[in-house]
Formats: sequence, C-alpha cells, structure tokens
Amino acid sequence: LDAYIKMLNQNLYPFVPCKGSVGASGDLAPLSHIALSAIGEGEFIVNGKRVNALKILKKEKIKPVKLKVKEGLALINGTQMMTAIGAISIIYAKRLIEMADIIAASSIEGLMGTDMAYSKNIQDIRNQEGQKISAKNLRSLLKDSKILKSHKNCSKVQDAYSLRCIPQVHGAVRDAYNYAAKIIENEMNSSTDNPLVFPKTGEVISGGNFHGQTVAIPMDALKIAVSALASISERRLYKLMNENETGLYPFLSKDAGLNSGFMMLQVTAASLVSENKILSHPASVDSIPTSLGQEDHVSMGTIAARKLMEVIENTADVLSIELFAAMMALRFREPLISSLALNGLKKFFFKKIKAVDCDRPFYKDIEKINKMLLNGDFNKEINKYVEIK
Repeated sequence: LDAYIKMLNQNLYPFVPCKGSVGASGDLAPLSHIALSAIGEGEFIVNGKRVNALKILKKEKIKPVKLKVKEGLALINGTQMMTAIGAISIIYAKRLIEMADIIAASSIEGLMGTDMAYSKNIQDIRNQEGQKISAKNLRSLLKDSKILKSHKNCSKVQDAYSLRCIPQVHGAVRDAYNYAAKIIENEMNSSTDNPLVFPKTGEVISGGNFHGQTVAIPMDALKIAVSALASISERRLYKLMNENETGLYPFLSKDAGLNSGFMMLQVTAASLVSENKILSHPASVDSIPTSLGQEDHVSMGTIAARKLMEVIENTADVLSIELFAAMMALRFREPLISSLALNGLKKFFFKKIKAVDCDRPFYKDIEKINKMLLNGDFNKEINKYVEIK
C-alpha cells in the first residue's frame, strides 16, 4: 500500500491496457498490470512512452514490492478499474447535467420559447424529483427575461418537445445519475477481494464480492441517460439553425449563401448522437464463460464503464456546440436582453470565444468550450446569479 501511495504521489502511471476485463473476478488483468509495476516487472507511462518499471522505481527511489502470502490476490481481485472509471464519469456527468439545463435555457431564449411548461404546478403532480429540479433550474435561469416578455402574446400555442419536455428528459437523466452515483460511492467504500479474511473470527471465506454486476448495470443506465442529453440537445441545435423557427439567419450565418455557419457543427453533433446510440447498447446484458466454466456468468462492467466515458466525451461536444449556437442566437436577439443569469453567461462566453462573423475552422472553439464545460467554468459563472443544482 505504501508503494502504491508513493507511485500516486510521484505521478507514476502504470501502463494498463484498457481492454481485457470481463468484470467477474473483478478486473484481474488491468489490476495485475498495476501490481506488475509495483514489483518492478511491468511498465510505466513516462512522457507518453512505455518505460521499464524497475528502471523508474530505482530512479524515484521506490523499493520494488516483494509480495507475501495473499497480497497478490488482494491487489488483483476487485472492481477497482470499473469503479475508478465510473467515479471519473460520475464527476463529469454531474457537470454535463447541470450545464444541460443552462444550455437548454439559452436555447429557449434563442428560439423565443415559453417557460409555461416549467411551471411548478406541472412538476408537482408528477412527483419525480429530477424533473422538479430541472424545471426549477429553468425557472431560475429564465427569470425576468426581456426576450420571453417580448413575445408573451404571440400566436404560438406550445413549443416542440425538445423545449417543452426539457424537465422530463433532463430530470430522468438526473434520477439515473443519482442512482449510479450512490452505487459508485458504496463500491468505493467496499471490500471486493476474494477470499475475504475476517481476523476477529479467524474466518477465511470465499465469496463473490469481486463480481461487477453491481457496477455494470448503473454504468449502462447512466450511459443511456447521458445519451438522451445529447439527443435532445442536438434537436434544439437543429432548430436554432432554422430561420423559420428563430426568425434569425439560416445556419446562424448573416451571409448564408457564402458562409456555412453552424451547418457542419450540426452535422458533427448528429454524428456524435448516432455514435452514442451504438455505444449505449448495454454491456451488462452480455456474459461469456471463462476459467473452464467456473466463472460462468460475468458482468462486462469495465466495458460498460469505458463506453460510458466515451458517451460522456461525445455528449460534452454536442452540448458545447449547442451552447455556441445558443449564445450566437442570443447575440442576434440584441437589443433584446435575456435574463440576468443568461446575459451574464453570454458576456462571459464571448470574452473567451470569438463571435461568428464569417466561416472559420471551428474545432479549436469547440475544444475550448468543451474544456471549460467539463472544468465547470460556465457553472461557476452562472452560480454568481442563480444556484443551479
């Protein structure tokens, strides 16, 4: 344990193949690679290259571990890899969920939508906690908006589902997140070794705490939920580019004949949403026997966690593109001003990102927005005005 702590504190990263675990006897193969590095027989990643572990341990003055009875099993039996990836995913998923409400509110303004569907009365009679929170966020974000007031008596009866049903969709994602977060928190505070030693009673018991089904199912559930965030986001983005929906410029470009505006960004978002659909097939429904049939039912939990991280990365890009488009739409709405919170976000956004006057390569903009989104920079700015849960 001391050697592992030293490796962490000195930023030594063992080379661990991301594939090769079925999530049944825990993450045997990946965890073995970490243990190999600790005993000097594996490799570390140094400056992007794989380097002999013994060489690095000597350089960093860390004594290679000499394993004693049971220690080898203790280091490789367990769900640590799927749990670690799951924990990172939980952190990022929370930021995406909070930002999804913020970005959606911006798109509502850009599309001249209404906030009537977010009424507290509507949410209360369904009694779903995530839905209530998302609707409350939207009401707070849109409070005192001059844009909303400007079309209060328009002829439109109701908005499309991608606007009207935001609390229902985003709320369902929140509920899935809460379920997954609780499971991961419990798993991080559990023992998943086998056999387990109970010193007080002197018992050594072989059991099945290493099995990853506990983690696999919530990882799949959250993966499906986060995919829904991307899907509904892309629909709002599509509407933002349609001049018939916004009354603004086609593709949010003042000179749409010579400039493509957000056209290819929407194509990118559509591609990522479709990729998410494929990635969201649940890994936990699969099983394949290993170890000559002794391990006859496995969880695929690590595959579920890895695919979740991919879905999160894709969804962060989709939300980044929608945010960019929504901010441009709000810019085009001027001199009409949005709510205090969203107007503050717009000012902050365009301090960091150049407005679109004509076509340019947008990939660097999206990379920058994505990084700020996952770092929580936009959340911090919004929280100066309203508290988003």
